[in-house]
Amino acid sequence: MSNDLSFSHPDADIFVPDFETREVLTPREALARTTHLCIVSHQDDIEIAAYHGIAECFQNPEKWFSGVVVTDGASSPRKGPYSHFTDEEMRTVRKIEQRKAAFIGEYSCCLQLAHPSRDVRDFEAPQVRADLRQIIEIAKPDVLYIHNPADKHDTHVATLMRCIEAIRLIPQRADRPKKVYGCEVWRNLDWVFDDDKIVLPVDKYVNIAAALVGVFDSQITGGKRYDLATEGRGQANATYWQPRDTDSAEALTWAMDLTALVEDDDLTVEEHTLGFINRFKEDVFAKIRKYSGPE
Repeated sequence: MSNDLSFSHPDADIFVPDFETREVLTPREALARTTHLCIVSHQDDIEIAAYHGIAECFQNPEKWFSGVVVTDGASSPRKGPYSHFTDEEMRTVRKIEQRKAAFIGEYSCCLQLAHPSRDVRDFEAPQVRADLRQIIEIAKPDVLYIHNPADKHDTHVATLMRCIEAIRLIPQRADRPKKVYGCEVWRNLDWVFDDDKIVLPVDKYVNIAAALVGVFDSQITGGKRYDLATEGRGQANATYWQPRDTDSAEALTWAMDLTALVEDDDLTVEEHTLGFINRFKEDVFAKIRKYSGPE
């Protein structure tokens, strides 16, 4: 299979899972058929943030999921059998784990751009935006899953900003994603006002969901139980979603609707995010005022 995609970092990894039951495609062809695209910072962020998209496309010949990891994963914490690993060894093992997840989840393609985190956080570094623009222009996804602007991880927020900037470089609005969702990873979105929540059920193919996060052994054995935390958060979201109704799903994740940011280039990320915060604040204050006694 020829490699007809090229990215700015020499260590970028391009992987198209080879299934005997499907036509063998070039990387560009695999990316071009993508309907659900996820762009995130680190290996395993895809499987935590965008399992909804993976499940929507799994075993569905009309829909295809592709995932993009922007950084090289070198700076992750490590202990146990990985405690002695160098940064270069961590890059290698995390790249392999991400490929395993792409195979299990039957992704159309998986791209690991291998940028150092410092480059992603550097507004003056154009190569990240250029890579992301190329990917989005080829994929033209119906749905794009990215980090949310209230995420607590600096690199996640920087990746979000590079994504929005890359999309705004695409002149034809028809070539931009139709929907953009800012997803949960390093901060729950339970606080978002209910009318603002994008509700994403994640209770399909629970065995696949467990396998996708569980394959990242360097993170789990290495000191972070993302497998248990991700499953538990989905179940908690489903149960605590509606106080007066029975559960409508066994697991849910929340997302912010960020589509307005790719429809209106004059709308800032700060302004759009502040809208979510202010509506949450007003909902909290309204309930307090409603049940307060006379002053």
